[in-house]
Amino acid sequence: MADTSDIRTPAQIEADIKRRRDVLAETLDEIGVRVHPKTIVGDAKAKVAANVDHTLGRAYVQVNRVVSEVRAQFVDEEGAPRLERVVPVALVAVGVVGLLVFGNRRRKS
Repeated sequence: MADTSDIRTPAQIEADIKRRRDVLAETLDEIGVRVHPKTIVGDAKAKVAANVDHTLGRAYVQVNRVVSEVRAQFVDEEGAPRLERVVPVALVAVGVVGLLVFGNRRRKS
């Protein structure tokens, strides 16, 4: 006995071929867009931007951690400044600024 489950009319075969051509045309269009130089450049720029964002995020976290550690050196648990650490640092800063100012005045003379 012959299997008659796949008997199709010529019109059905033509419709299947047309449908398959449409799918292939759409796939070729997608491939054309993906390999277009502007698309490739855009994808590369997006990857670079994502990497920069990731790097900046990591840098922000690291800087935030350092600032927190430095703040902990100059502020006690209650939020009050630790004068035994703040005063010497302030004196050194004033001394350095003074040396820079007076050093520049001597050069101009």
